[in-house]
Amino acid sequence: MGIESENLAPSKPWNTQGSLFINSGAFLRIMWGMKAEQKVVAIGAATGIISMIAGVYVLANFIVPASTIMDTTANRLAYALAANMFAILPLFVMMINVGNKRFLSKAIDPTRHAEDAAMDIDGRVADNTLQQNFVFFVASLALSTVVPFIYLNVIWAAAIWFVIARSVFWVGYRIHPLLRPPGMSGTAYLNLGMICYVLYTLS
Repeated sequence: MGIESENLAPSKPWNTQGSLFINSGAFLRIMWGMKAEQKVVAIGAATGIISMIAGVYVLANFIVPASTIMDTTANRLAYALAANMFAILPLFVMMINVGNKRFLSKAIDPTRHAEDAAMDIDGRVADNTLQQNFVFFVASLALSTVVPFIYLNVIWAAAIWFVIARSVFWVGYRIHPLLRPPGMSGTAYLNLGMICYVLYTLS
């Protein structure tokens, strides 16, 4: 029994520190073990997230004026809908771009699969932007009903950043597919941030 008790004794404090040290080392090995393409994507994604946080902060605090509407739920939703009308502009431009390219090329018949690389990328960008616009629409409307009124202008700040990030996503994708992460993460994590804030306030 004495031996069994000794085996069941709690670990020494330094074991926890050693475990943290090992875990940190494993994390560093993973980072250093990334392929060149993975590093480009990871750095791009991190850049997009940091830029998004800084951009929305600057827009909300120094550029977008405070809302002057009456503080009612209907007015808040109307305010958010107006911002969404602006946020949907990149998608509209992308749809026109894809439609015009199809009209002026052999890809006018989609069943031929005659799209060139640029047209294929533009189609992918438009498809992803539609997805992001849908999430932004739902998240921004929900956010407008729970955010403190003095910070309501963050809705327009988010919409402006959404347009900027979508443009960066499109341009980056056209230059090289590995350069799409800044714009991608800049909108995806913007949407995630709004969703998390709404869920937090409702919990």
